[in-house]
Amino acid sequence: MPNTQAEMMTVEVAYALPQVQTIIALTVSPGTTALEAVIQSGIAQQYPDISLDHLVLGIFGKKTEHGTILKAMDRVEIYRPLLANPKEARRQRAAAKNGK
Repeated sequence: MPNTQAEMMTVEVAYALPQVQTIIALTVSPGTTALEAVIQSGIAQQYPDISLDHLVLGIFGKKTEHGTILKAMDRVEIYRPLLANPKEARRQRAAAKNGK
Protein backbone atom coordinates (compact mmCIF):
# COMPACT_ATOMS: atom_id res chain seq x y z
CA MET A 1 0.00 0.00 0.00
CA PRO A 2 1.60 3.32 -1.02
CA ASN A 3 2.35 5.94 1.61
CA THR A 4 0.11 8.98 1.62
CA GLN A 5 1.64 12.44 1.40
CA ALA A 6 0.76 12.99 5.08
CA GLU A 7 2.95 10.03 6.07
CA MET A 8 5.94 11.27 4.08
CA MET A 9 8.68 13.59 5.39
CA THR A 10 11.15 15.99 3.83
CA VAL A 11 14.92 15.53 4.18
CA GLU A 12 17.92 16.98 2.36
CA VAL A 13 21.06 15.44 0.90
CA ALA A 14 24.09 17.76 0.67
CA TYR A 15 27.41 17.47 -1.13
CA ALA A 16 30.03 20.19 -1.47
CA LEU A 17 33.06 20.71 -3.63
CA PRO A 18 35.36 23.72 -3.26
CA GLN A 19 33.56 25.57 -6.06
CA VAL A 20 29.96 24.35 -5.68
CA GLN A 21 27.51 23.06 -3.10
CA THR A 22 24.48 20.95 -3.98
CA ILE A 23 21.54 20.41 -1.64
CA ILE A 24 18.71 18.21 -2.83
CA ALA A 25 15.43 18.21 -0.92
CA LEU A 26 13.37 15.08 -1.22
CA THR A 27 10.31 13.49 0.27
CA VAL A 28 10.87 10.07 1.81
CA SER A 29 8.94 7.48 3.80
CA PRO A 30 9.37 7.24 7.55
CA GLY A 31 12.04 4.64 8.26
CA THR A 32 14.28 5.76 5.39
CA THR A 33 17.99 5.44 6.19
CA ALA A 34 20.74 7.94 5.45
CA LEU A 35 22.13 5.77 2.64
CA GLU A 36 18.67 5.22 1.12
CA ALA A 37 18.14 9.00 1.02
CA VAL A 38 21.46 9.48 -0.78
CA ILE A 39 20.50 6.84 -3.35
CA GLN A 40 16.98 8.25 -3.79
CA SER A 41 18.35 11.78 -4.26
CA GLY A 42 20.24 10.76 -7.41
CA ILE A 43 23.23 12.85 -6.32
CA ALA A 44 25.68 10.05 -7.19
CA GLN A 45 24.63 10.37 -10.85
CA GLN A 46 25.31 14.13 -10.73
CA TYR A 47 28.76 13.64 -9.20
CA PRO A 48 30.52 10.51 -10.50
CA ASP A 49 33.29 10.92 -7.89
CA ILE A 50 30.80 9.85 -5.19
CA SER A 51 31.35 6.16 -4.50
CA LEU A 52 28.34 4.58 -2.81
CA ASP A 53 30.65 1.82 -1.55
CA HIS A 54 32.90 4.22 0.40
CA LEU A 55 30.56 6.95 1.59
CA VAL A 56 31.21 8.81 4.81
CA LEU A 57 27.96 10.43 5.91
CA GLY A 58 26.87 12.87 8.55
CA ILE A 59 23.70 14.54 9.73
CA PHE A 60 24.09 18.24 10.51
CA GLY A 61 27.87 17.95 10.94
CA LYS A 62 27.95 14.78 13.03
CA LYS A 63 29.25 11.58 11.48
CA THR A 64 26.57 8.91 11.21
CA GLU A 65 26.15 5.33 10.02
CA HIS A 66 24.57 4.45 6.68
CA GLY A 67 21.70 2.69 8.45
CA THR A 68 20.70 5.65 10.63
CA ILE A 69 16.94 6.22 10.39
CA LEU A 70 16.20 9.78 9.34
CA LYS A 71 13.84 12.23 11.00
CA ALA A 72 11.89 14.93 9.23
CA MET A 73 14.08 17.86 8.13
CA ASP A 74 17.40 15.98 8.61
CA ARG A 75 20.21 16.98 6.26
CA VAL A 76 22.39 14.05 5.18
CA GLU A 77 25.87 15.31 4.32
CA ILE A 78 28.28 13.41 2.09
CA TYR A 79 31.85 13.96 3.23
CA ARG A 80 34.81 13.93 0.85
CA PRO A 81 38.13 12.43 1.96
CA LEU A 82 40.70 14.89 3.32
CA LEU A 83 43.40 15.83 0.84
CA ALA A 84 45.96 16.47 3.59
CA ASN A 85 46.38 15.81 7.28
CA PRO A 86 45.11 19.02 8.96
CA LYS A 87 47.95 19.09 11.51
CA GLU A 88 50.60 18.66 8.80
CA ALA A 89 48.98 21.32 6.59
CA ARG A 90 48.96 23.77 9.54
CA ARG A 91 52.61 22.97 10.24
CA GLN A 92 53.53 23.62 6.60
CA ARG A 93 51.65 26.95 6.52
CA ALA A 94 53.41 28.07 9.71
CA ALA A 95 56.82 27.08 8.31
CA ALA A 96 56.13 28.95 5.05
CA LYS A 97 54.98 32.04 6.94
CA ASN A 98 58.16 32.03 9.04
CA GLY A 99 60.33 31.54 5.95
CA LYS A 100 61.58 28.10 6.92
